Amino acid sequence: MNQSSDAIRFFICGSALRGQPDHGNLQSAKFIGPARTVARYRLHAAADGWHPAIYETEENGISIPGEIYELSREQYDYLLSTEPPNMYPAEVRLDTGEGLTAMLYPKELIEKYNWPDISGYGGWAAYKANASAVTV
Repeated sequence: MNQSSDAIRFFICGSALRGQPDHGNLQSAKFIGPARTVARYRLHAAADGWHPAIYETEENGISIPGEIYELSREQYDYLLSTEPPNMYPAEVRLDTGEGLTAMLYPKELIEKYNWPDISGYGGWAAYKANASAVTV
């Protein structure tokens, strides 16, 4: 795989994507390329659209688009320190069969707060672009 021993491959699919406001939280991590999950996830807009909330589901899952980055241990630790409350690192399965770490969100909290399901928008960046177009 040609990565150093402390390098961590990470799947980004929210506000740290290229062109999104939190991209700087990756601290110049190496961009590997675009990727998609298998169709086993749902995507919600948490905290009034402040950040994405993703969880794995047994039914009605979608494939979430994102990007793969290679982070040093320090970059990884910093990224985790900048994540919103209740988000946690967990493995997601990509459509290539590869498993990578991503940030997920407890489904129970999504349901508790009734955050909108935005799975049909085509990903976080597409949702934010659409939301910006509507509010302008």
